[in-house]
Amino acid sequence: MRANPCRFSLCFFFGMFADILLLSSANAQDNHLTEVLMPSKSLISQADSLFDSRQYDQAREVYLLAADSAAASGDNSSLTEAYAMIARTYLITEKKDEGRPWIEKAAGSAKKEEPLGWSRYLGVRGRFEWQDKELEKATATFKEMYQYCSEKGLHERAIDAAHMVAITGGLDEQVEWGLKGIKEAEAGNVTGWLGPLWNNLGYTYEDMGKYRESLDAYLKAREYHHKYSDEKSKIVADWAVGHAYRLLGEPDSAAQWITQDMLARFESMGDAEFQGWALKEMGEIALLKSRPDSALTYFTRAEEKLRAADMPNWDADGYKKLQEQIEKLR
Repeated sequence: MRANPCRFSLCFFFGMFADILLLSSANAQDNHLTEVLMPSKSLISQADSLFDSRQYDQAREVYLLAADSAAASGDNSSLTEAYAMIARTYLITEKKDEGRPWIEKAAGSAKKEEPLGWSRYLGVRGRFEWQDKELEKATATFKEMYQYCSEKGLHERAIDAAHMVAITGGLDEQVEWGLKGIKEAEAGNVTGWLGPLWNNLGYTYEDMGKYRESLDAYLKAREYHHKYSDEKSKIVADWAVGHAYRLLGEPDSAAQWITQDMLARFESMGDAEFQGWALKEMGEIALLKSRPDSALTYFTRAEEKLRAADMPNWDADGYKKLQEQIEKLR
């Protein structure tokens, strides 16, 4: 979904918010033995924490230990969870083919009467279908997951399912399920999800050309990101608000958000992609203010940054459009 930077994917920003489980031992060998002997559910909790902090390779190692522990103890539900999440660590690191045998293992062990295992399996299966561009199939899987998790009281997983329907479904479905996810998060006081959920709803409204509704959603997203998210997410949320004002044809309001300070903060993070997006917005604002020379300067710098961020490979059409804007201004 990188073609539009307003879209936040929980594949990258949020997981199940598991508590970090601290392991201690006298030495590295004893530490490994401790992990092997730990209950599989505890290992999954630790692995989830690593996954949430985007330490995907380390998370995979602990999920593998969890699978061994679950197999040895006969904990089939945890075995399914471990298999599914091993697959997801490969999927999220763009190694889909390496992950596919593991989601197949999860399919073989998953049982509907085991809520944690079954819901985790559905969530990862749907993501594979999504990445395989089988959107109708993925949407059906996530709807099934939502209904199941709602019935079982698995609020965070129900929110995840609704969020994913809001990504894979048609535009009308995206609005409906985005609002369902928000309602579920508010009802369960799962505040960490509200920023991304409102953000994705804003993107959907933007895609529908409903720019005022989009702005309202981005403002709500910003409120929650500034309460619960990391520094980059906060700045990106500010960017989205400025972007929405610019789409509404309000360059002065947009310029209050898209600033040199924002650009400097992205630079300090070494984030070439969002340096590019900030510069592009500055160019669009300059055009609205009838300053084509400034716009050309901003667009040229934006093209350089976005090329460095490999935009030609993940959004060839958008990159081509930017090049055309530059050539037209020249």
